[in-house]
Amino acid sequence: MTLALHGGTPVRDTPWPSWPPPLDPAQRRLVMEVLESGQWGATQGGAAVADLTAAFARACSVPYGVAVGNATLGLFAALKGLGVAPGDEVVMPAYTFVASATAVLLAGAVPVIVDVDPAHLHLSADAVRGALTPRTAAVMPVHLAGSPADMDPIIELAARHGLAVAEDAAQAHGAAYKDRPVGGLGDAGVFSFQSSKAMTAGEGGLVVCRDESVHERIWSVCNVGRRRGGQWYGHPSVGWNLRLTEIQAALLLPWLDRLDDELARRAAFCAALGRELAGLPVTMLGPPPGTTRDSRHLVMLRIGAPVDRDFLLKAMAAEGVPLDAGYPPLGTMTALTEAGARAEPCPVAEEAATSVVWVRQSMLMDDPAGAADVAEALAKVLAA
Repeated sequence: MTLALHGGTPVRDTPWPSWPPPLDPAQRRLVMEVLESGQWGATQGGAAVADLTAAFARACSVPYGVAVGNATLGLFAALKGLGVAPGDEVVMPAYTFVASATAVLLAGAVPVIVDVDPAHLHLSADAVRGALTPRTAAVMPVHLAGSPADMDPIIELAARHGLAVAEDAAQAHGAAYKDRPVGGLGDAGVFSFQSSKAMTAGEGGLVVCRDESVHERIWSVCNVGRRRGGQWYGHPSVGWNLRLTEIQAALLLPWLDRLDDELARRAAFCAALGRELAGLPVTMLGPPPGTTRDSRHLVMLRIGAPVDRDFLLKAMAAEGVPLDAGYPPLGTMTALTEAGARAEPCPVAEEAATSVVWVRQSMLMDDPAGAADVAEALAKVLAA
């Protein structure tokens, strides 16, 4: 069968669902209310940011939250609120988005990059243990692809060594570990509302936490050093303006009511994809131990057959089934190491950078029957 790349007929000629999806009526109504009120900023007296923050924190089973301009700033604010100081070290996985590391650098601390578990590409407690030094102040597990990291061993290790745990939950809206929502498992959790995420306002983020004093510090970091209830021009500590707008909150707040349905839709597609891939040299990576709800931000596929991955990606796109190359290991990024990041040997992450590809969220929102197109295109391209 001739590949579409070489002039053959594509496996799929119909578009995948768009992302973000169109506004629903609740979003449209709330956005218009905010626009017509003129209260567009979070400090102007509107209720959308406050309502979103409270509702999102409840969904994470914690009492406190702070809405921010994006998740990179949220990670920075969380680290500052948890007492991470310049020169401290923060242990994180090698297979994650660069912002996990740059947020640490922004706080003046040192990203310590360690390898990931080969089965699911998440951070493990064993990898953290091997990287600890007297300067280690925090651990940053990443809930990759919407799957929770195996948190209990990490939290137990952190408690034993007096370390803070800052969860990078940017991709994991609605995910759960042992029936507990992610974000509220460690000392602080950070979610993203960037364009590709399960809830999006184009940009934005939200930090959640359990401890009141941590919340006060994070709030101050995000509100130019003010104290809650204090004077407008009182700045008892150094802070920045990292706030979300009312308009963004209006896009996000109604999304909480439909998030469960969207998670179920992606789960149905992934279940169908697992069945369709049977017999192919392709493994759909499963979640870490303890996962009771995988939010399926994306699906990671490990290609078991020898293949030129660049060719694979081009050929799959031509077949109407575009896949993503995934992350390069953080430790291979010269900009990070030159800025002070310390990278441990990471052979698993380096192997994943050549053998693992992603199915993006927009495709997972298709009818489960669409999973057959992914498998058919993979079979066609791998056979070539």
